[in-house]
Amino acid sequence: MENAPRPAPPPGGWSARHLLSVDDLSRDEVRHLLDLAEHYAGYLRAGAQAPRRLAGKTQINLFFESSTRTNLSFELAGKKLGADVINVPVAASSVNKGEGLVDTAQTLAAMGAHILIVRHSEPGVQEALARRLDCAVVNAGDGAHEHPTQALLDAATIRSVFGSLEGRVIAICGDVKHSRVAGSDARLFVRLGAEVRFVGPAHLMPPANDFPSVARYDSLETGLAGADIVMALRMQFERMSCDAEREAASARYFEEYGLTHASLRFAKANARVMHPGPMNRGVEIDDALADDPERSLILRQVFYGVAARMACLDALLTGGIRAERDSDRNRP
Repeated sequence: MENAPRPAPPPGGWSARHLLSVDDLSRDEVRHLLDLAEHYAGYLRAGAQAPRRLAGKTQINLFFESSTRTNLSFELAGKKLGADVINVPVAASSVNKGEGLVDTAQTLAAMGAHILIVRHSEPGVQEALARRLDCAVVNAGDGAHEHPTQALLDAATIRSVFGSLEGRVIAICGDVKHSRVAGSDARLFVRLGAEVRFVGPAHLMPPANDFPSVARYDSLETGLAGADIVMALRMQFERMSCDAEREAASARYFEEYGLTHASLRFAKANARVMHPGPMNRGVEIDDALADDPERSLILRQVFYGVAARMACLDALLTGGIRAERDSDRNRP
């Protein structure tokens, strides 16, 4: 596949200083990021060195929650663009000596960080840091609230198969209530012209006044009817409040809502399946469907995780209005 050309900047330039929510981005900025992700995907497919646009920049990954895909893809993304990337070992950091999160983040920024990638179990932590720090802050997941780069990589994955999200029907299935992915995906997909549905038992749905534009289904058969994309969500037992809630969530779940080749027949004939990972095989999805290269986009999501995060780092650190202002200041 020929590498997509580097897209032109958004009309009016790039204005977002941080990436805390998909709502931080204008429609033009979203499209620019998706086009830029496809541009970088070409380098990744070819095994070619991307331009080292972040040479001289320092990226610090500060993850207070366990992560494999997100942490490693941010690390790879930064390194492929030439950044100096540091992963802070939180378990061995001064946070465990009682130092506050803001003090830790300010210390890292004072060491010369240009961008801080933060994952935390509490919603709103990244927003609080962004108000205090001079460097850019990226939300790599905050509790059950937001995961904007996951939404961008999911949109990039869908575009790579269908060309556009416009008019596509996307069913998000499972533990929507505790999922930061579901919220970010739903908001972004709707903005890109898709019809989004939540499918699952009532006790795993968010409050009724959340996401008023998203239809809800408690039947897999009706919820998947006509769907182009079916996305399974991980059952997030660690965010459930008590044993009773965890027991209610797991009881007969796979039998009623698990994704298999048989249940996927409710969707369109060419429907594809996605999962943000990590998967609980045999809970949300069975092995045969997850590993089916004709129907599953799960590994493609992992691939676009690097490409989309390269796009985000590039845009935040080199793109648009801020870069032009910095250039003006540096002119003799």
